[in-house]
Parts: sequence; structure tokens; C-alpha cells
Amino acid sequence: MVDANELSGPDWVKLLGCRFRAYRMASRQTQQEVAVKSGVTVQTIRKFEQGKADNITMTNFIALMKTIGMVDNIEAMLPEIPLSPYLIDELTGNKKQRVRHKKQ
Repeated sequence: MVDANELSGPDWVKLLGCRFRAYRMASRQTQQEVAVKSGVTVQTIRKFEQGKADNITMTNFIALMKTIGMVDNIEAMLPEIPLSPYLIDELTGNKKQRVRHKKQ
């Protein structure tokens, strides 16, 4: 298992590229087929999969994930934020009052 906090941005891109390649191959699609369907160039896909791309745009990444049928997994990377306690109090009508100390 990879420690996410120890990976740099380029390391993440390399890891995602390797995983993407495995998913692409599991979906039985060639780089050329993915390129045509996603609108991302074969050269970009090749560099991404080989870990030689220093960066890939989110637009291209999402297009690639859609093409291999894995775009729903992006949602797991960024789950919904739970309601804040302040908003819950506001919605339920609970108003917090400041504690005032008596002067001595």
C-alpha cells in the first residue's frame, strides 16, 4: 500500500498512469482506441502510462476515466463533505450563546 502523504505530485501522476494502464488493458482497449474515444492524444496516453508525463490535466484524466468506464471512482476520491456543526445548529434552531464572565 502506498502512503499518500509521502508522494509528490509527479509521483502521484506516475502511480495513476500505471493504474490507468492496468484498467485500460482490463477493459481490452488499445491506446489508439482510448485516444479516439477520449480525444486525448496517443502520445499523452503513452507518456501517462509510462510515468513520463510530469503533469496531466484534470480534463484529460476525467476523459480517460470515462473512456475505460471508471469515472464513477473519481467520486470516491472526493466524497461529500458532512454538514458542519454550525450549520446543523442553525438548521435545528439551536443558537449558541457566548459565555460571559462576571467581572470581579
